[in-house]
Amino acid sequence: MKFTLSWLKEHLDTTASVEEIAETLTDLGLEVEGVENPAAKLAGFTLAKVQSAEQHPDADRLRVCQVETDEGVKQIVCGAPNAREGITVVLAKPGDYVPGIDVTLSVGNIRGVESHGMMASERELELSDEHNGIIELPSGTVGQRFTDWLAENDPAKVDPVIEIAITPNRQDALGVHGIARDLAARGLGTLKPMKEGYVKGSFPCPITVTIDEDTRTDGCEVFAGRLIRGVTNGPSPKWLQDRLRAIGLRPISALVDMTNFFTHDRNRPLHVFDADKVKGSALRVHRTGGGETLVGLDEKTYTFGPGQVVISDAEGIESIGGIMGGLETGCTEATTNVFLEAAVWDRIQIAHTGRALKINSDARYRNERGIDPEYNMQAMEDAAQMILDLCGGEASEVVVAGYVPDTARAYRLDPARVVSLVGMEIPESTQRQTLTALGFRMEGNMAHVPSWRPDILGEADLVEEVARIASLTKLKGKPLPRTIAGVPGPILSPQQKRERVARRTAAALGYNECVTYSFIDRDSAALFGGGDDATMLANPISSEMSHMRPALLPGLLQAAARNQARGFMDLALFELGAAFTGGEPGEQHQQISGLLVGRTGLKDVHGAARAVDLYDAKADAEAVLAAIGAPPRMQILRGGSDWWHPGRHGMFCLGPKKVLGVFGELHPRVLKAMDVKGPVVGFTIWPDAVPLPRKAGATRQALVLRDLQAVERDFAFVVDADVQALDLVNAAQGADKTLIEEVRVFDEFIGGSLGEGKKSLAITVRLQPTDKTLKEKDIEAVAAKIVEKVTKATGGVLRG
Repeated sequence: MKFTLSWLKEHLDTTASVEEIAETLTDLGLEVEGVENPAAKLAGFTLAKVQSAEQHPDADRLRVCQVETDEGVKQIVCGAPNAREGITVVLAKPGDYVPGIDVTLSVGNIRGVESHGMMASERELELSDEHNGIIELPSGTVGQRFTDWLAENDPAKVDPVIEIAITPNRQDALGVHGIARDLAARGLGTLKPMKEGYVKGSFPCPITVTIDEDTRTDGCEVFAGRLIRGVTNGPSPKWLQDRLRAIGLRPISALVDMTNFFTHDRNRPLHVFDADKVKGSALRVHRTGGGETLVGLDEKTYTFGPGQVVISDAEGIESIGGIMGGLETGCTEATTNVFLEAAVWDRIQIAHTGRALKINSDARYRNERGIDPEYNMQAMEDAAQMILDLCGGEASEVVVAGYVPDTARAYRLDPARVVSLVGMEIPESTQRQTLTALGFRMEGNMAHVPSWRPDILGEADLVEEVARIASLTKLKGKPLPRTIAGVPGPILSPQQKRERVARRTAAALGYNECVTYSFIDRDSAALFGGGDDATMLANPISSEMSHMRPALLPGLLQAAARNQARGFMDLALFELGAAFTGGEPGEQHQQISGLLVGRTGLKDVHGAARAVDLYDAKADAEAVLAAIGAPPRMQILRGGSDWWHPGRHGMFCLGPKKVLGVFGELHPRVLKAMDVKGPVVGFTIWPDAVPLPRKAGATRQALVLRDLQAVERDFAFVVDADVQALDLVNAAQGADKTLIEEVRVFDEFIGGSLGEGKKSLAITVRLQPTDKTLKEKDIEAVAAKIVEKVTKATGGVLRG
């Protein structure tokens, strides 16, 4: 929406500057997208008077002029044919920037004669394309600013143009009068009342208008018109042409320019028909059957679909209702009888028709957003008066089809609620004055909405209007009052704290966090124990997101596959989020999953990089578990899910039924299905399964340092070849949970004198006393328990 400052002042009595107006408009929600101020580039130019003009001694077409300026008499060399003694000119001094030639002046030397500036032409100042001579002014004093002279004598040339962005809910601001109303409500001036015309019809209108029954309810609610005969459709007056040119419109003729003026001045699209070209002396508003055509005013041919609202005479369609007129009945300079139309159209059908026909006109833009229906009949009077003033003629009586829609509605203004929602102390009197200034009619606490504000649909909208005019820039932040005195308690729950610590720990270990979709495809879900009807989405956005994820690993594997496809083969990824066993509340649980893919580092000459293995995943999982408070002693058991490699994984357990997490190598079958190149190891931890500390205090436990010597003993057991080392380690660990601090395997031997089906596993057991130094008999007693436990659990015997 564009308008000029002088246009705005036709509706608003104000002394505010362009800068103040632009800032206020943006604060009111009418964002200023740009301001074109022609006076800004002309600010440095002043008026001067030529005292003499002599022939240049060395050039036939140049004159050496003595020019009286505000800095004294200056010598200027000029080549304009009209440079002569006695004329008042526009002076550009050395140092001034001349926009038309993109030059900053300096003292020049032209054919041996110094020149201290230049006398400008209209094109050099970008006022017009005229450049046959310098500007000659009929009046003005030496030293007067050129912009001041233009403001007095030709204001259109220095009239600032303001462009604002209009949101769809502010259709009232699509007219200059509506913009002025907002500024006046803010206090930036006084709103001038609109001049209302009244034209008494001197004869019955010979053209009748009708609306079909199927069009009246959701096509065209009211259609009014009148004939004005004997008009002279010449050029429109200069003031009207200047306004239209300033906002980018080309003046055409008085009748057409008048409709464009009402469109932008009062948000009231109108249309004029050449009455002599209307066949049958009747206009009918109806819906199309489909297949009809019309050549529009833009000289393009439009083919209609079924159900679009048009205006027809006896021979066919003459106009697209509320969007564009037809070329056949358009007004020209030869028009002497004109039919003026003002109608209220259904916004939805305007939008559908305009979109289908791909027409973007000013009329469509406004009609589909909404105009003031109550102004329809007054617009007929105002426009008729303007036609009579510009073109002369004689007006008929008004003919009307349909009824002006009733938009009356009112909502309660609750001043206390306004203060509560806005957060500013706005007195009730100010709230009422604000709404009254915006056109609302107050009756007690009920605010009656003006007809030009279809966007006001409830009490909340009243609050918004009050806040908008009061300016939210005045809103000051206030701290919320404390409900409980003293130091506030912790906000995060223990589980939330664990999640935060787990994220930081994984990131510190070198993992990159992923946030994958909670939805995956059925096949991927099935690989990890899901993909059933309980987790299927009723309305998935795509076939690749049909099920809730049963685990985090499939999302991480898909991310790994995408990275590998782009050449990133070595990856460390993790995610913390929910996995789902069903779609009901409570059928979900938190997981922390990590994934290592490829090698531990880049290839190098020293061969330091190696393929990741399950022990890398085990170490990282133990670090995360320790960070979130898991007990330092955990059992490592088999029995993980089938997407883990059966012989290369383990579960962190506190007993056979209390599983805290799992680590290991992903099954090759899963990697093939997910299109991931191995090796791939990973882990999954269930933070909710980790026991909470018995003490909820924030203090840490005291550091315990052992001052007694630890003792290590080695054992070698001969066991069957199918016995797992993990079973042997767990058996030895359980021999004495107080003294035994660590058990680890350090050797395996198969074959030789052991015979077929046998192997030797050597372990180191570390004993850490707590209250006294161990004696040999104490150590032997623990060793005997270890042998007993291992023999019972595995059938193994000490190797001789």
